Amino acid sequence: CRRGIEPRYGKWTLPAGFMENGETVEEGAQRELLEEAEATVTLGPLLTVLSVPYISQVHMMYLGTMNEPKFATTPESTEIALYREEEIPWKDLAFRTVKTALEHYFECRRTGEFTLKRAKID
Repeated sequence: CRRGIEPRYGKWTLPAGFMENGETVEEGAQRELLEEAEATVTLGPLLTVLSVPYISQVHMMYLGTMNEPKFATTPESTEIALYREEEIPWKDLAFRTVKTALEHYFECRRTGEFTLKRAKID
């Protein structure tokens, strides 16, 4: 998603956001995906848990499977796209946690084993 909101307006990111009161992490992930990309997925395993202590956040990224390639822009995202690894606009990613999650995903895909990555992002 190309961000249509601050911070990092115009940069690329994975759909993500803050949990709402009363929802689970999984429900929050699915809600944010719908809000930012009008997409739905069957949620898979947790892929990353990235601690970002300098802003008092934890970013958790899940694998998900789209039942159909249906998505659209929203007020939060000015552009939505699916990319192959070599097509990702790496220099235009909004956040280090997104870069870390994508790198881990592609490493796992190459080995065929999806493991949970835990890391601290400074």
